[in-house]
Amino acid sequence: MRHILFVAILLAIVSVPTWGYADTDGIIGVVHNAAGSTTVTRGGNVLPATTGTRLHTGDTLGTGPDGSLGVILRDNSSLSLGPSSSLVLRDFLFSPSEGKFSLLVRLSKGTMAYLSGLIGKLAPEKARFETPTATIGIRGTHFVVNAGETVSQ
Repeated sequence: MRHILFVAILLAIVSVPTWGYADTDGIIGVVHNAAGSTTVTRGGNVLPATTGTRLHTGDTLGTGPDGSLGVILRDNSSLSLGPSSSLVLRDFLFSPSEGKFSLLVRLSKGTMAYLSGLIGKLAPEKARFETPTATIGIRGTHFVVNAGETVSQ
């Protein structure tokens, strides 16, 4: 009985961070902070990534040599990009009322730090991160990864 009560309270709390987002508007997160050269590429359009920029599935986030970018997703996950980085938000689904979760991010170059939100806590097997040479499955709450240039031998 205590377990059911705990789950019910957890699901009620999970809904709170998403109250400000409409389910149909397609917004999956927001740029929390940006410094230096930062961009969001959406449908072929390159936009400046500034604090408050709304993010959608399929967006490519980029930073220049002097850039850094912090993002908060709807499940309260946070992604931080270092200089000269490129990342695609390939898939995001956060519907706790239906028990549906998915997070798929592809870091093609640069440095990224991740701090898990509710997807990583409630359904860690549904959070995945790809790099050119590896796929990372989440079993903890945070990590840092660097996708560098390929080294020839």
